[in-house]
Amino acid sequence: MSSRPSAPPRPPRSRSAWPYLLIAPTVAGGAFLLLYPLLKAAVISFQHFRMGELIKGGAAFIGLENYAELLTGAEFWQVLLRTLAWTTINVVLIVVLSTGVALMLPRLRRSLRLAVMSALALAWATPIIAATTIFQWLFQSELGVVNWLLVTLGFDSFQGYTWFANGTATFAVLVILVVWQSVPFAALTLYAGLTTIPAELYESARIDGGTGSQVFWKITFPMLRQLFALVASLEVIWVAKCFPQIWVLSQGGPDGATTTLPVYAFKVARVLHRYDLGSAVAMLTVVILAVALISNLRRMVRS
Repeated sequence: MSSRPSAPPRPPRSRSAWPYLLIAPTVAGGAFLLLYPLLKAAVISFQHFRMGELIKGGAAFIGLENYAELLTGAEFWQVLLRTLAWTTINVVLIVVLSTGVALMLPRLRRSLRLAVMSALALAWATPIIAATTIFQWLFQSELGVVNWLLVTLGFDSFQGYTWFANGTATFAVLVILVVWQSVPFAALTLYAGLTTIPAELYESARIDGGTGSQVFWKITFPMLRQLFALVASLEVIWVAKCFPQIWVLSQGGPDGATTTLPVYAFKVARVLHRYDLGSAVAMLTVVILAVALISNLRRMVRS
C-alpha cells in the first residue's frame, strides 16, 4: 500500500508592511513631540541664549559654561537636595498608603469596594489646577475649612493661621496635595496586581498560622515585586517633575522653601530671562531622573 505523498512545505509568510504604515504617523508625531523639545533644550543649554537671542536669534555656542555656573553655585545644590527630599517623602507616603488601600479593598463588601474604587477614580480624574485651587481654599487663613476644623477640635493656635506664609507648612500642604492626587492610581494598580495572586497561597498561609505581616512579606510582596518597583518608578517621575501644583499654590515660596528643580528652571528662565541656564537645569533634571530610573528598572528586570 503506497503512502500518501507529503505536502510540499509552505513558503514562509512575508510580513506585510501595512500595520507599520498605519502606526507610522502616530509614532512619528509622538517622537517629534517628545524629542524636539528635548533636543532644543539640550542645544540651548550649550549656548548664550537670553532675551536678545530670543528676539534676534544668532545664539553663540559657549560649551559647558552654563553647567559650570550651576554646579559651582550653592543655590543649585540647595534646590537639588530639596528636590530629593520632596521626592523621597512623597514617594514613600504614596507607596505605603496605596499599599494599605490596595490591601483593604479585597476585604470590603462588593458595594463598599465599588464605592471606594469610584471615589479613588474620581479623585484621580480631578484636574490638577482644580484640585490645587480647592486646596488653596481648604487652607485659607480666615475662611478655610482646615483652620475651622482644627480650632473646633481645640487647637486654638490655628485661629487665622497663615499656612502659605511658612515654608514648612506650605511644603506640608503640597505633600498632602500630591499624595492625595497620586494614591488612587497606585492603589488601583496594586489592587489589580493583587487579583492575580492565587487565593490558594493565602489559604495555605492561614492554615499554617501566618500573620498578616508574614503573609504580605512572604507572599504578596515577592509576587508583586516588579509591580511595586514599576509603581515606585512612575511615582518618582510624577513627583520629581511636579510643577503645576507648586507654581499655582506657592510659586516656589515662601523664600524658596518649595522650589524644586522644575520650578527653579522655570523661574530662572522666566524671571531672569536666562533661557540657557534654565535649559541646563532642565537637562540636569532629565539626566538625574534617567540615571535613577534606569538603575531601578535594571534591578526590576533582573529580579
